[in-house]
Amino acid sequence: MNDDEVRQVEVEVEPGVRLRLRHRPASTGPGPVTAFEHGTPDSGGTSVEQGTARRVGGSDAVPFLLVHGLSSNARLWDEVAGALAAAGHPSWAVDLRGHGESDAPESGYDTGTAAADLAALITALGLDRPVVVGQSWGGNVVVRLAAKHPELPGALGLVDGGWIDLHAAFPDWGSCERTLRPQDIDGRPAATMRQWLDSAHPDWSETARAATLANMRIRPDGAMERRLTIPHHLEILRSMWDGPPGPDLPLVAVPALLLPALGPDDERAEPVRRAAAALPDADVRWYPGGDHDLHAQHPAMVAADLLTLAVPGDRRKEAA
Repeated sequence: MNDDEVRQVEVEVEPGVRLRLRHRPASTGPGPVTAFEHGTPDSGGTSVEQGTARRVGGSDAVPFLLVHGLSSNARLWDEVAGALAAAGHPSWAVDLRGHGESDAPESGYDTGTAAADLAALITALGLDRPVVVGQSWGGNVVVRLAAKHPELPGALGLVDGGWIDLHAAFPDWGSCERTLRPQDIDGRPAATMRQWLDSAHPDWSETARAATLANMRIRPDGAMERRLTIPHHLEILRSMWDGPPGPDLPLVAVPALLLPALGPDDERAEPVRRAAAALPDADVRWYPGGDHDLHAQHPAMVAADLLTLAVPGDRRKEAA
């Protein structure tokens, strides 16, 4: 996506804490829209996409708020945002505190504070019932937002997250911390990370790989350093351990779409089904063999699915 089409926005969510967002306005130019019918990844992991839909446009187009996962950043949403804009919908992709270009205060690295930050953003930006989309931990965050502030979101998109329950996955916090503690990569050459991304994700676009590299700062000597520090990373993990999303799910009063990076026959599918059953109004789109960063791997497909949340209920069900 051309950065000239992205507007940088800054919002103070609490005194002295400013979050940065990448705002992509809806496309207003002539030409065909690029909303696709839903396809599925084929056995080789490539996407199968087909069909087109009308441009929505206009000042009443439903806005999207896009929320990244743990140790990620807003740029991973760029290609999804481009597809949403082409279909007539504006979007705002946020860097959560300590991530990307946002401020990194000493405190507030937990699911509840992140959800409160989103509520402050929606209010400050004047977004009217946006579709709020979260990936991974971001999915847990937007579920908490909907549970605590039911008047703010219009729908939820949960991209391989929103049902992550670390308390159920590990017998105690110590084992969770030992298993999920991130590697200390500060000082390693950025070129090494870039080579790994090229090798590990050959089906990702250059835009997606560059966005992933932006999880790090690049020093003048070419070495990397983490944007989200390891202590802050662990604080977020601990909040996920202490506060799984299960109690929040039944409190979500808006439609939700779950996009798990696996198929319905996968042995890991049961938590997805339980989450969908707990939500009052939920649909599931399965992505067999998908990467955890589905929005990086299959941005057009993810955008097409998310667009079904931006139509009235009856037509949304028809699109499903």
